[in-house]
Amino acid sequence: MFNVHVTIENKPGISDPEGETILNDLVLKGTHKSVSKIKTGKLLKFTIKEKNKKSAKSKVQEICDDLRIYNPMVSVVTIDVFDV
Repeated sequence: MFNVHVTIENKPGISDPEGETILNDLVLKGTHKSVSKIKTGKLLKFTIKEKNKKSAKSKVQEICDDLRIYNPMVSVVTIDVFDV
């Protein structure tokens, strides 16, 4: 059994309206002036039974590709596998 985290973020250069809105709210409130950029993303958490980390990662990648969970033209995907 493995826990697999899939992080989906916009590629560099792709606008992030949600992150910009959060940053603008901070600027308007005048709080947290040290923050200059915020990027948002999605995190999917899988628990999967596979024989090893490599096959767990491969299977989750296959699931994400089959279900078109992300758009490869605008998104970058990071898959991290952890022991349960």
